[in-house]
Amino acid sequence: MNPPTLEGKVSIVTGAGSGIGRAIALALAEAGAAVDVADLDEKRAEHVVREIEGGGGRAAATSVDVSDSTSVRAMVDVVAQTFGPADILVNNAGLQYVAPITEYPEEKWHRLVGVMLTGTFLCTKYVLPAMINRRWGRIINIASAHGLVASPFKSAYVSSKHGIVGFTKVAAWEVAESGVTVNAVCPGYVRTPLVESQIADQARVHRIPETEVVEKIMLQPAAIKQLIEPEEVAALVRYLCTDEARMITGAALSIDAGWTAR
Repeated sequence: MNPPTLEGKVSIVTGAGSGIGRAIALALAEAGAAVDVADLDEKRAEHVVREIEGGGGRAAATSVDVSDSTSVRAMVDVVAQTFGPADILVNNAGLQYVAPITEYPEEKWHRLVGVMLTGTFLCTKYVLPAMINRRWGRIINIASAHGLVASPFKSAYVSSKHGIVGFTKVAAWEVAESGVTVNAVCPGYVRTPLVESQIADQARVHRIPETEVVEKIMLQPAAIKQLIEPEEVAALVRYLCTDEARMITGAALSIDAGWTAR
């Protein structure tokens, strides 16, 4: 039996210039979808486009600030002009900042919530009309294990990811009769630049050496003591985009090495 394909589908992946987003963009392209590689850093997006095209796929790069309505609408319009209306949206753009609440810079709070929660809302808002009109669509929001449980010193991130899970449920109900599914994927710690970049901050706030952060902080709550690979998250996202997954909606699917099984 051949694996399901996404031939003829058009996808947008935000934050696709590196990490999980890059892996998802490559996986969707491999399945046959045209991919808009959307990222604030256009050079990184263009690099991923070259990777996709080198493998025979179709892709384009878009520079977008997902927290800005004008930027998001422009991205959706450009994708429609380039490939056609989006059939698949993966809201993946994210960032991290680690600090106690009493020391958390307010501008960092607003930026994290703006990118991850408001960005998920804006991108969904502007792709949904065409999906509803065509009575087919897949929206996958990359939340986190931190959308289900909390860790200290990550107030903006945890709040945003919990909000994404709630938004996913609302959106799934609103479009349930339209052939559109909306799901959240909740990874644990994934081997990405975002995770690697927070090691120093984690060491500082937990007052431990940087060499101990992965073992004592990142892997401690997981049953399987390994970082998750971006391609493993991408494989789940790819499946959720298929017709075979049409009855999965409103779900928060953990891929967290057993973290939230406790």
